[in-house]
Amino acid sequence: QELKPGILVECLTSDFRGDLEAVSSLADSNLDVFAHNIETVRSLQRIVRDPRAGYEQSLAVLKHAKICKEGMITKSSIMLGLGETDEEVKQAMIDLRAVGVDILTLGQYLQPTEKHLTVREYVMPEKFQFWKEYGESLGFCYVASGPLVRSSYRAGELFVENLVRNKKSKPASASS
Repeated sequence: QELKPGILVECLTSDFRGDLEAVSSLADSNLDVFAHNIETVRSLQRIVRDPRAGYEQSLAVLKHAKICKEGMITKSSIMLGLGETDEEVKQAMIDLRAVGVDILTLGQYLQPTEKHLTVREYVMPEKFQFWKEYGESLGFCYVASGPLVRSSYRAGELFVENLVRNKKSKPASASS
């Protein structure tokens, strides 16, 4: 950012094993978007994620990043097709909004190797559209939802860039 002031920085983080001081250090840097993926619904956490990670811990990390820096944009992601129910996905989305997450991506889980979890369901494009609309109704600033969407999904880049620039320009325009 020193060499190119217009550059935006998004960091996809671990949960730092719940170390909120580490979250604070990163959030207080010149970071524009703090991304941490919740990955799946509450009931599937132990099956899908490393046992050192957890649903509540991820929510706490996202909430803390938001609290640390005024205007911090937070982002998370959920993989679908692992056996989650619609009610569980709704609750995960509600929980993410409750801690202030701004941007959500939802994508199809794809089994990378035979050693990984198997796909339980291939989610239809219409269902991904439903999740996009549901997320927007909850107040997410941006929802990318589709079979090939990943947490690094590029379709939202322009939106994120504009959102960050608008938030950065508000204090300057208020003092003019």
